[in-house]
Amino acid sequence: MSEKVAEAAVRERETAERLRGNGSFYAFDMDRERLAVIWLAKHAEWRRVRDLMTAAGWSVYEPERDAQGSVWAREREERSAGALASHAGFGERRGEEADELRAEVWLSSASSRLVRVVAGRTGLRPSEILAQLAERIVVSEDGTVSVPPFTPSL
Repeated sequence: MSEKVAEAAVRERETAERLRGNGSFYAFDMDRERLAVIWLAKHAEWRRVRDLMTAAGWSVYEPERDAQGSVWAREREERSAGALASHAGFGERRGEEADELRAEVWLSSASSRLVRVVAGRTGLRPSEILAQLAERIVVSEDGTVSVPPFTPSL
């Protein structure tokens, strides 16, 4: 147990030092503040477990007898289950949205001004104006693309 506390203390100190510097942590440059918080929390948890084991006279950690650790583990499992369910729901929605298109469009300044004017008059966002334009596209047999006149609506 003391080696885990010592390792966490070293990692916490190293992370704090690197947080003050400009060096990269690993091949994958992690968010330094997040990594520092993670090691701070791990260090605190290992100290808590060490102190619990010392106070209870345990030679081996017994998670089922650790009331605080059990509550945290249960909460972690609930968060994990919720995240998995959310991810599954996202996958289902992505399947339903497979035919949808999301695009980033760069318009000329003249076109941008026109879209913004229409958006301002209708109370719609520019992206909603463009979506309504796209919904009304007509392609003729010769490949000509046009949009018949329409009034944007909410």
